[in-house]
Amino acid sequence: MSDGFRVAGLGGVVLHDGARAVRAWRWLQWVLLGFSLLAIPAFYFELAAHSTALHQIGRALYAGMAAGFAVSLAWIARLCHEPRRFLMRNRYDVLVAVGAAVSVMSGLSAWSPLEWAMRMIFVGLVAARIVVSLRGFFSPNRLLLLLATAAVLLASAGAGFYWLEPGVHTYGEGVWLAFESSATVGYGDMAPTTPASRVFAAFVVLLGYGLLSLLFASIAAIFVEQEERVLRREMHRDIKTLQAEIAALRTEVRRMGSAAHTDDSAVGRHRPPGEHE
Repeated sequence: MSDGFRVAGLGGVVLHDGARAVRAWRWLQWVLLGFSLLAIPAFYFELAAHSTALHQIGRALYAGMAAGFAVSLAWIARLCHEPRRFLMRNRYDVLVAVGAAVSVMSGLSAWSPLEWAMRMIFVGLVAARIVVSLRGFFSPNRLLLLLATAAVLLASAGAGFYWLEPGVHTYGEGVWLAFESSATVGYGDMAPTTPASRVFAAFVVLLGYGLLSLLFASIAAIFVEQEERVLRREMHRDIKTLQAEIAALRTEVRRMGSAAHTDDSAVGRHRPPGEHE
């Protein structure tokens, strides 16, 4: 992790803090990413569920997420030479585990304003952690991956709006609302009306805006790279021309130096015996 993420509490394992811990963290961080993704369906099962069964499924997902984070962090801390330092470097993950555990204790009644605020903060923390974990995959030079991710996001968001928004009657309308939200177009023909769909739209806007920015940056990078290739070819051609001219000049200088030395030797041989320089 970079220094910025280490300050934010996502420092991982120090390289000299046990070889076993370092090796375990390399694959365990992806396990933690999988547990982080459980927060998304858990949030909406509790928010949009009209039955006790779905609500219990959401709570079970939160419980699995909390247990997964707690067990994973405890295991890595046990492998580290300095467990307290490891937990301090990864206090963000500790906070996520605590938030998931607290979410299990929610009741079936409607959320109060304070609970809404706490839920949104927790989901925002989890979303930020997911983005940090995947930041290496979404660089501007991966156009095909960005296109595939954007297509999956659009299809998933369409299904989400079809499930959460009463005004969306078909999957196609859900995809259209997802496109309007992610592209921040806002034609006004469709809009989220329920708390669940509005919260969902907020995350779709943030994810869509970020992906579209990377997508357009990747396309621009392709054209810039083509221009750079042309400039590099011209630069290499100019360098080769200069090298050839420098080699020719060196040859000419050596030839002239040899000729001058030959002339001086000839002059010395033809001087009269008593003549001094």
